[in-house]
Amino acid sequence: MMPSSENLLEAVKFDAQGLVCAIAQDACTQRVLMVAWMNAEALQQTVATGFAHYYSRSRRKQWMKGEESGHVQRVIEIRLDCDGDAVLLQIEQAGGIACHTGRESCFYRVWQDNAWHTGDAVLKSSEEIYGQ
Repeated sequence: MMPSSENLLEAVKFDAQGLVCAIAQDACTQRVLMVAWMNAEALQQTVATGFAHYYSRSRRKQWMKGEESGHVQRVIEIRLDCDGDAVLLQIEQAGGIACHTGRESCFYRVWQDNAWHTGDAVLKSSEEIYGQ
């Protein structure tokens, strides 16, 4: 039975801007793919559709992951941390690409030898993904 919106939202501690941190993690590999933000509507849409929805702070709008790229995130499970201020989405990543740079994960830079190094290859160029 699907919880009501009030039950879904009451334990979540949204910040002063009405947002909560959302972590997308591959359900199979457990690799963290990205971190984004959700408002109440994005969380409700995620639950209702089974696909990850986020809120873009820079564009000030709601969006479904993959609506432009096709790299949608099917949600397997949603968890809330002990403080209620972070949501963890266990997801299945379409196309194996979560990052807008064309990499598997947004966490592709590795601190090593006192410098940031690129640890993951580009799987698909931005031009191929977005046609730009």
